[in-house]
Amino acid sequence: MNSISRIVISFFLTASFFNAQSQHIERTLKPNIATVQLYTDGDQQSMPVISLNNPSKIKLSFDDLEGGYKNYYYTFILCDYDWNPANLSEFDYIKGFTKNRIGFYRYSNTAYTKYTHYEALLPEDNSLPTRSGNYLLKVFLDGDTTKLVFTKQFIVFEEKASINAMVVQTYASDKFRTHQRIKFKANLKDLKAFSPAQEVKTVILQNNRWDNAQKDIKPTFVNGNMLDYVNEDVAVFSGEKEWRWVDVRSFRMNSDRIESQIYNQNERSIQLKTDIDRREQRYMYYADLNGSYDINTYENINPLWQSDYSMLHFSFQKNGGGIYNGDDVYLIGQFTNYELIDKWRMKYNPLTDKYECSAYLKQGYYNYTYALAEKNNLQKLTSLDGNYWETENKYTILMYYKSFSDRNDRIIGVAAINSRSDKPGFSF
Repeated sequence: MNSISRIVISFFLTASFFNAQSQHIERTLKPNIATVQLYTDGDQQSMPVISLNNPSKIKLSFDDLEGGYKNYYYTFILCDYDWNPANLSEFDYIKGFTKNRIGFYRYSNTAYTKYTHYEALLPEDNSLPTRSGNYLLKVFLDGDTTKLVFTKQFIVFEEKASINAMVVQTYASDKFRTHQRIKFKANLKDLKAFSPAQEVKTVILQNNRWDNAQKDIKPTFVNGNMLDYVNEDVAVFSGEKEWRWVDVRSFRMNSDRIESQIYNQNERSIQLKTDIDRREQRYMYYADLNGSYDINTYENINPLWQSDYSMLHFSFQKNGGGIYNGDDVYLIGQFTNYELIDKWRMKYNPLTDKYECSAYLKQGYYNYTYALAEKNNLQKLTSLDGNYWETENKYTILMYYKSFSDRNDRIIGVAAINSRSDKPGFSF
């Protein structure tokens, strides 16, 4: 197959991939790939964000459960505001090589599970992004982009706008005690926008999640280069509740969420205590990871290739028993990619009168929750933890700019804010 044919095939595969996965751009396409992470180096709970003017590093990390060594490569694609491939050649936004081999790997040791751990610090000096915007990282085998393994999203921004934000209660009576609203202002100090109301768009993420992002937020007032976002009907998020957790950093000491476990050469299985509907429970604050997870272990030096895997069995019981008529229960968290797919749908077991689901996870500390979704409309979700204004959440504001002459959507400002600046006790 000649190079032109490969480029054409790769283009159509990429286009079809984006069209098919419009709701979830991030996908793991091979069952042997586990614990895929992309984050700012040194902080597993952070968003993968790179400054164009002062490059920092983001860390890519994943495991191949088939073990051995394989030639994994990566590239990244500049995308528009809606995560469609930008109409630009890769040479227009990558300085250096457009494909790089992932050279760092370690075979697992001190663990029963045999796997190979791969990682890379990005961007590498020989492959630098030259434009700000949305980027999709693609990892593939043998230098062949048609052998796609997984994708991850990351952000490259340039500092052209300063953003000041705060989290407030909405005035709507039906949401006053359950929702949080983000109120913010932006100063386009280093940008001469011709028509900010048309050229500037904003996205707000709750807890680094793209699946429930508020998009295409327009300024309420424009005064020169000052943009004011105070509309009561936008940038409103359900507060949720502090996330449930499970601690499997040790197989020798059971944490309080573990009912029983089997850990030996032939089987690694952990049964968690049964969860229940928390919507009627009083709100209680405790520190959580806002839905993410942290790979760690108490018993080894480097958890990235010395941690073991085990099958975690989750169970959930409706208050009073029985099933939810017309609704399905889903397990949700960063480790599920927040996807409402059959793999994460809890199956009702009439013998135990519980909803059950299992996940093969690496040692660490995990946050998770449950949600009800209508069988015929997965967009209608109901949290089984309830919604509270007081809940601690983190929000990320991404400001996009595309002038009438620009060829791609630039990200000109990023701001992070937490819904709580106080230090609450355990309950109030």
